[in-house]
Amino acid sequence: MASSDPPKRPTRPGSWTPAPESAAMPPSSWAKRTGFRPKFSGETNASNSGQITSQPQPPSKSREVDTTPDLEVGRPRVDKSSNGEPAKPPADREKEERKKELKPPVKKRRDSNGDKNSRENVLPAMAPIAEEGIRRPARNQEGDAVDVLQRTVGDDGFLSRHTNMKFELRDTPGLVPVGLYGFQHYLSMLGSLILIPLIIVPAMGGTYEETANVISTTLFMSGVTTLLHTSFGSRLPLIQGPSFVYLAPALAIINSPEFLQLNGNNFKHIMKELQGAVIIGSAFQAFLGYSGLMTIFLRVINPVVVSPTIAAVGLSFYSYGFPRLGACVELGAMQILIVVIFSLYLRKVSVLDHRVFLIYAVPLGLAITWGMAFLLTEAGVYNYKGCDVNVPASNIISDHCRKHVSRMKYCRVDTSDALRSSPWFRFPYPLQWGMPVFHWKMALVMCVVSIISSADSVGSYHASSLLVASRPPTPGVVSRGIGLEGLSSVLAGLLGTGTGFSTLTENIHTIAVTKMGSRRAVELGACILIILSFIGKVGGFIASIPEVMVAALLCFIWAMLTALGLSNLRYSEAGSSRNIIIVGLSLFLSLSIPAYFQQYGISPNTNLSVPSYFQPYIVASHGPIRTKFGGLNYVLNTLLSFNMVIAFIVAVILDNTVPGSRQERGVYVWSEPEAARREPAVCKDYELPYRVGKVFRWVKWVGM
Repeated sequence: MASSDPPKRPTRPGSWTPAPESAAMPPSSWAKRTGFRPKFSGETNASNSGQITSQPQPPSKSREVDTTPDLEVGRPRVDKSSNGEPAKPPADREKEERKKELKPPVKKRRDSNGDKNSRENVLPAMAPIAEEGIRRPARNQEGDAVDVLQRTVGDDGFLSRHTNMKFELRDTPGLVPVGLYGFQHYLSMLGSLILIPLIIVPAMGGTYEETANVISTTLFMSGVTTLLHTSFGSRLPLIQGPSFVYLAPALAIINSPEFLQLNGNNFKHIMKELQGAVIIGSAFQAFLGYSGLMTIFLRVINPVVVSPTIAAVGLSFYSYGFPRLGACVELGAMQILIVVIFSLYLRKVSVLDHRVFLIYAVPLGLAITWGMAFLLTEAGVYNYKGCDVNVPASNIISDHCRKHVSRMKYCRVDTSDALRSSPWFRFPYPLQWGMPVFHWKMALVMCVVSIISSADSVGSYHASSLLVASRPPTPGVVSRGIGLEGLSSVLAGLLGTGTGFSTLTENIHTIAVTKMGSRRAVELGACILIILSFIGKVGGFIASIPEVMVAALLCFIWAMLTALGLSNLRYSEAGSSRNIIIVGLSLFLSLSIPAYFQQYGISPNTNLSVPSYFQPYIVASHGPIRTKFGGLNYVLNTLLSFNMVIAFIVAVILDNTVPGSRQERGVYVWSEPEAARREPAVCKDYELPYRVGKVFRWVKWVGM
């Protein structure tokens, strides 16, 4: 109940009590707990992303209700003196309370057996909401209802909702549908799973065979860590994979000054250094989660912090995308164009009730472009008389061949022997590249980056819980998830993937598009991925993707990552001048300050031994910080050249020092542990399985 004094009934049957013209429509369940209002100080959010917008209403003759949210308890309070009417006598209040007790109970959510009974509960669920003075969803000029989540009243007085997911968190629709949806989930995120190995292994001087082995290891670890996370982590249907947050520090370590002097195949030597840094940084992240420090850290992580930080991750790789694509611009531009057409212009086209073009835009674009490149190669378009792509450039004498060797290398699809050289069966095993090497300066860089990764995961936990769960997780569940991500990255370091593992931000977009929130579907998809990782030809096939197509995929995925980061602002007052300044300043400084560090000490005529697209990551050898401690110089110059680190530091400081209300900041509000334990549905969503939760129930800071 919103108040002990119930509001006045409608003046006629079937009518709804309108709110005052100046008040916004009561927010949804999450927004009610955060104090979010779509309209404040004359600034509106013209969004259609599930937020509730206000519409002008005619003045009401009945008693007006002040729905201003109480930010401490999250419940709207009733202004008893808004029209000067005295409170109702006790007799009338007792009659209305008896009538409400006779109403049938409201079913808060769908049962876990997968039946589609949520539609039948909508009408009885709306009845008590009408009694609370909450209006019917407003309609726009075309007559379509505004996208408002269907809501019911929970046991604690908070609003719950019915989602429009095909399958919710604990649904198990059957083995075949679960398998198909699970494989679809991973296939739609294929680019995010494979692109990092395709970048870092060639940068380390690895061969096609080593690239295929790292890809197989990455697929294996993605399946294993996803199973661990859905079972013992946050238990949300989130795919774990190599995070782009770890790409910049990996490239910085690869291009460290001491490695530039090495000759021959440096892959195993540099990989062992990366393994050591990833293991130490991930162990720190595990300690941050399981020690309970994450619950304190959550107080400074809000949408205004997460948005520019994740957006900076995508923007920071602009120097790699099109410069690599330009090596064979016709194929790269074709792939970007195909992906854009599928994901935007054909996004509403359905085939067998599936939006195939939107869900599979990346793999379809890759397949079509690869097919076109194969046809052009077989037709002899990229054949040049007397030229051989396998001859090193230093040994080419002919100017004609020297001019065209780049197009032959990057446009042809038969230059890679990864598929031919890879075995049919290969089992990834720990320490396959050798014993990890630990250096404190590289490990310290990874420790700082693990904090950025944790902030990214916090936003993903909250966004996914709004889609598939009845309540957001508790701070203990969030800490448990972050701790398990740290342990998963430790395993990834031991097996030698080259980067840490985290929740893939693109997962939220996939859940929203596919309407698949079943935990079982993600788990079965993870099992399929583990099986595929044992087939060495799968890794070899992926490793044979031409670099131009990899760069084209990255242009799209990094752009989407930037947009997904900025989309976190929908949980705050996006029109607030405070938030606009903080986000704008964070993004600008995240591009400008690293540019100063990356360009410091480099003259235009300097001959650098690394390609231009890797020059931003050699800052440790020429940065402006030059103390007598070489290790400290390495750490500071490297960290301050990362766009995401600058964005995170600026956003955290400004968002937590500049005054602003909770609704303006969009502060993440997590479920209270006591209230969550009282709700069976929430317990089933987040409690640990196999009686593990009972064993560790005494560990309050990492549980329900």
